[in-house]
Amino acid sequence: MKRQIIDKIKQYDTIILHRHVRPDPDAYGSQIGLAELIRANYPEKEVYTVGEHDPSLSFLAIPQHIEDTQFNNALIIVTDTANTERIDDDRYQKGDFIIKIDHHPNDDAYGDLLWVDTNASSCSEMVYELYEEGREYANWQMSDAAARLLFAGIVGDTGRFLFPSASPKTFETAGQLIQYNFDRNQVFDGMYEMDRKLLNLQGYIYQHFEMDENGAASIKLPTSVLQQYDATPSETSLLVGSLGNVKNIRAWVMFIEDNDTIRVRIRSKGPVINGLAKKYNGGGHPLASGATAYTWEEADQVIDDLKAICKEYK
Repeated sequence: MKRQIIDKIKQYDTIILHRHVRPDPDAYGSQIGLAELIRANYPEKEVYTVGEHDPSLSFLAIPQHIEDTQFNNALIIVTDTANTERIDDDRYQKGDFIIKIDHHPNDDAYGDLLWVDTNASSCSEMVYELYEEGREYANWQMSDAAARLLFAGIVGDTGRFLFPSASPKTFETAGQLIQYNFDRNQVFDGMYEMDRKLLNLQGYIYQHFEMDENGAASIKLPTSVLQQYDATPSETSLLVGSLGNVKNIRAWVMFIEDNDTIRVRIRSKGPVINGLAKKYNGGGHPLASGATAYTWEEADQVIDDLKAICKEYK
């Protein structure tokens, strides 16, 4: 499979990389990290990364804006995106050939060529694996820019290597990547440093979250609260792991009002929660998923369902 992907990359003069909406470090890491890897090994090719930019990820990279005509006869590579509804920039359909590279459950087997590995800690780890194959098969070289982005993606999706998804292979990959020339402190600062307003909002979360006797916890952040702390919905992504420090917690959900929808971020220390996310217009990993609610009443239903999951968990 990996060699088929490499052959397709060799074949096309124009390559456009996509990732999921509401990006996280692994979305940028895998998408733009792979783009940098291709540029380093095929400098004659036109390589673009598209999608709406999240300013909180500017420390990593900034995607490009391109014209529709550039999709003509282009190879499309979509990373870290489980289903077509979550692909950022639907012009991916205008390309000539679509490759899916992902580590989420393959519920939507889109694309002409698919490589899905649910055992991978992150899609960035998969891109490094693709590089290893390319090194043997096509004499690929890793660049400092690609290594930095892939490292950031792995760190982001493993919670700084604290999540169970961080395998011995993950640590080995990270060990290889840190041998390249990039500033790890700059990466960590960009990912985890917070403005004082977000620290204050984190205090609000600790003061107002609710948890039942089975370790199911929840916190609601309506627009009024976000405005009180001068925080945007996207900035709250830095806070979603905060409740993981609470003793006896099993799983938690954070609701963030965002215009006419409510972002639902679900995390777990054991109970499988991606089925719950699918029920509410989302999906993801067994212990880290996202969904969308459209009313606060629906949010309350999510809480009830999470409580039932935690109650049944042994």
